Amino acid sequence: MEKLHVNQNEYTVIKLLGHGKGGYSYLVEKDGMQYVLKQIHHEPCDYYTFGNKIESEYQDYQRLLQTGIRMPKLLDIDFENERILKEYIDGDVISDLVKNHGMKEIYILQVYEMALLVYKHDLNIDYYPTNFVVQDELLYYIDYECNTYMDKWNFENWGIQYWIQ
Repeated sequence: MEKLHVNQNEYTVIKLLGHGKGGYSYLVEKDGMQYVLKQIHHEPCDYYTFGNKIESEYQDYQRLLQTGIRMPKLLDIDFENERILKEYIDGDVISDLVKNHGMKEIYILQVYEMALLVYKHDLNIDYYPTNFVVQDELLYYIDYECNTYMDKWNFENWGIQYWIQ
């Protein structure tokens, strides 16, 4: 089994959860507990410009904490190896619910509530449905990416199209 380290702590990789524009997210285990380990990558992305990705993740997490939205806790960060350890939110990914016709109105209402919270802080989050998980009927934003608010990228103008079929 593959092992990955965050600072001096070793985690066993269970499976790849996803691959985004900034990194690979793995479900990992240590001492019977599950976590998400995000490994930053430097693959080209023709529609997004990055600076220092690991520093941006950390700064974005700090900004999002101020908004009060539900998201996984950042548990550890390894700046040298560009790895982040997060709380694992076990649930259904919104993109799967959309695809399988499992969306509920309550999830749309909750993403609107999140949007209003981040708008108050002059921010947008990445509303793409792969970035949201439902656990016990509560919606969590599982990415830490956020950007300065622009109408073009708000939920109403960009995100909603991916949430409704």
